[in-house]
Amino acid sequence: MGGVPEPHTGWTFLTNHARVLAAIAEDQSTRIRDIAVRCRLTERAVQKIISDLVQGGYLTRNRAGRSNTYRIEPGIPLRHPADASLTVSDLLALLARHDAQRGPAPAQAPATDG
Repeated sequence: MGGVPEPHTGWTFLTNHARVLAAIAEDQSTRIRDIAVRCRLTERAVQKIISDLVQGGYLTRNRAGRSNTYRIEPGIPLRHPADASLTVSDLLALLARHDAQRGPAPAQAPATDG
């Protein structure tokens, strides 16, 4: 489970920042490890992305013991000038509608040794 994600080359429609934000929107107390698995990123990459999102004002992080909970700032506009009329909540609503139409994610095959 905790292995290095498979490499991806070429471009994608969603940035890793959008993927991490969507994972947090689904479960605001999710662990970095779980976000990394879901988004097929390293834990270090997820930590950096969360730091970027906090610095940008898109996310606040609250520490409770050894756990973090996150709060998304829904009214913040997206960063690209062409998307300035769209907010974080607009993006997350669009992604949620897509996930609802797609249905449940297929179960991942269990890892095998050897």
